[in-house]
Amino acid sequence: MEGFPEELINAFIQETGVEKILGNKAASGTEILKELGEEHVKTEYPIVYTSADSVFQIACHENIFPLEELYHICKIARRLCNKYAIGRVIARPFVGDSALDFKRTPNRKDLVYELPEPMLLDFLKEKQVPVISVGKISDIFNHQGISASLKTKSNLEGLLTSVTEMEKLKHGLVFTNLIDFDQLYGHRNDISGFSNALVELDRKLPEIMKTIGPDGLLIITSDHGNDPTHPGTDHTREYAPLLVYSPSFKSKNLGIRKTFSDIGQTVAEIFNLAPLKHGTSFLKELSS
Repeated sequence: MEGFPEELINAFIQETGVEKILGNKAASGTEILKELGEEHVKTEYPIVYTSADSVFQIACHENIFPLEELYHICKIARRLCNKYAIGRVIARPFVGDSALDFKRTPNRKDLVYELPEPMLLDFLKEKQVPVISVGKISDIFNHQGISASLKTKSNLEGLLTSVTEMEKLKHGLVFTNLIDFDQLYGHRNDISGFSNALVELDRKLPEIMKTIGPDGLLIITSDHGNDPTHPGTDHTREYAPLLVYSPSFKSKNLGIRKTFSDIGQTVAEIFNLAPLKHGTSFLKELSS
């Protein structure tokens, strides 16, 4: 897979004032640190790379590029990438002394392409339905429709924060991203870590299921696969899970859905919104 157009890279260099960049190719975020991290520390040139996703990623050592400086050049990149409709510009700060121990930090920042039209979270906001973002949800959706954004640095913190917010919220949506499955374990082929994270989630599920109350609904899903046993370090293409729970519903097989949009359409129906453009609600399937 090729990197970004020369025109874009040249504009990035000119407007940020960096002398040069490293990379400009598709790569695993962990592997490119092993390959180019030491050269970056020596030259202070930012590492620019992409992946199978529509992303412009910039990796810099926190001792070379302070976070605010990294975020600043990412803002410039975001503006330049709009012309190419690149989905996200991602700041990828890391620490460490050599290729043997370089490690990405939790200070990642996503700058998202402005969505071309309103979506579910915007419609919830219009109806004054609170939407609580836990983890990087707010970044993913360009901060649109979010009532409160709570950053977290681990799956466990995300789970604990979600329970706390559900306890406070009488009506609304708590929208949580557990990033460790992807960032720490899936991309790094860490089977044991992935397994332990699943156990950690399983142990918190009874408390979550109790907290949602008799009329609440819990949806567990993923936007892609990331099998740690699969060769390579990129996303994998198995079906994403869809697990739905409410004390008021009986057990039901929802089958293989035609589109991920079914989840959004279901949430829209729950909060009595007008039907979205895409997807089929499975709310009636659950209640029948």
